[in-house]
Amino acid sequence: MSTSFIKHIVAAVISLSLLAGCGDNKQSQTSQVAEVKTYKWKLVTSWPKNFPGLGMAPEKFAEYVNEMSGGRLSIQVYGAGELVPGFEVFDAVSQGTAQMGHSGSYYWKGKIPSSPLFGAIPFGMTATELNAWLHYGGGLELWREMYQPFGIIPMAGGNSGAQFAGWFKKEINSMDDLKGLKMRIPGLAGEVLQRAGAVPVTLTGGEIYSSLQSGAIDGTEWVGPYNDLAFGFYQAATYYYSSIWHEPGTGLEFLINEKAFNELPKDLQKIVEVAARAVNESTLDEYNARNNAALKTLIEKHNVQMRKLPPEVIAQLKAITAQVMAEQAAQDEGFAKVWASYSAFQSSIKSYHDLTLKEYFTHR
Repeated sequence: MSTSFIKHIVAAVISLSLLAGCGDNKQSQTSQVAEVKTYKWKLVTSWPKNFPGLGMAPEKFAEYVNEMSGGRLSIQVYGAGELVPGFEVFDAVSQGTAQMGHSGSYYWKGKIPSSPLFGAIPFGMTATELNAWLHYGGGLELWREMYQPFGIIPMAGGNSGAQFAGWFKKEINSMDDLKGLKMRIPGLAGEVLQRAGAVPVTLTGGEIYSSLQSGAIDGTEWVGPYNDLAFGFYQAATYYYSSIWHEPGTGLEFLINEKAFNELPKDLQKIVEVAARAVNESTLDEYNARNNAALKTLIEKHNVQMRKLPPEVIAQLKAITAQVMAEQAAQDEGFAKVWASYSAFQSSIKSYHDLTLKEYFTHR
């Protein structure tokens, strides 16, 4: 057998092997394409569709997830009332009507007494302090423990920063001015005001302006200059109080149906988590950037009258808050557990910030 013939045989075998390999590769690629599964989720919110800040946070989240997943997980966002009312977001996610929600944790106080602690409480932590506790101080683990019986996985979903005391039709010069005052204010802050003699009213964002204008309420807190300007509250109330007490750093939340989340492959689960963290930070950045310009517009263009609550009013509200927190802890084991972690972390980080940021602000 000639050397030339042997070379031809070897070449033929190699060629056949390569062709076979290519065929296997093509078949493998085809199989992989066929195995790619896509997921479509609904995300319901407590905010008007595309509302600045609050309403755009879930829109950005959906956009990030779609891009990072290459379209494998697409999320349709529904504003308050489009699929479910704003205050039914929690139930919709728990029951699986929607796979996700975006809201504020203090709305669920009636279901989970400790829930306000993960969003905002009077004289509580600032936005950066709350994020530190959630992600590095054990807060997120407690949050998930409290929501787990409802089949919901919570994640931080943005922060609107320190919120102004609100809009009032009359000046607040003493505690007597709070008696009988009908004010839109949720969560534990509402309970504090109730004990001060006011009448707290719970309304979704879209209901506030008409209620203020009609006289159904005498005052309202909402968010701060950026969102308050968008809602036009300056047309319905005369006085704008900047004194921060009830929500020093308002954390928003993503609610995720546990079953739907567990059905996702690990890479998509991670994309959801990373997108939520990104939105959590970017939302706070947006509020920090927009509030100052909005406040300037309110004062210079709309002649809004700025006020501050008297020191004695702040002192009384703080004293009542301490009573409320102690009673809540005594009445509910879950609240007591979360409050122990929250208050210990706040005490520690307050000491550090007194040495750093507080001193720096004075120097500046």
